[in-house]
Amino acid sequence: MKFRHELTYDAPPDEVFAMLADPAFRAKVCEEQGVVSHDIDLKPAEDGAGFTLVSEQVQDTAGLPAIAKKIVGDTTKAVIEEQWTSRTGGTVSITAPGKPTTATGTVRLEARGSGTTEVVELDVKVKVPVIGGKLEALMADNIKAGLEVEQTTGTAWLGGQR
Repeated sequence: MKFRHELTYDAPPDEVFAMLADPAFRAKVCEEQGVVSHDIDLKPAEDGAGFTLVSEQVQDTAGLPAIAKKIVGDTTKAVIEEQWTSRTGGTVSITAPGKPTTATGTVRLEARGSGTTEVVELDVKVKVPVIGGKLEALMADNIKAGLEVEQTTGTAWLGGQR
């Protein structure tokens, strides 16, 4: 399933990049998303042009349909990896170790007027016979909800509320 979501910020791309490259921001997003626990490993590129992020999260699955909970359990581990090869974008991967789910694609920052749009495009896959498509839509909805929390947190962050 193809997934695309845009996050808009009233700040130039360099400020949005600096925010996304800040481990404290990434931890704040996890807290705002209500994850059970998280471990953030963010390493800036030596040349300052990008960074590598590995965010391991234990997420509560309360509220998921019973069929999804059968597959993932009461909590699930999500590993989000981002490889920013420049200050304007890179790749992203979301996996759940031991589960038949993946989301891979790209993330990029685009200047729009005086602001920035962060564009996330993913290919969401759930390899479960018969119901895989329904579970992909559910996974995409959860990714979208997480990105919406990230945008709200980012807007406050850029406004000085840390």
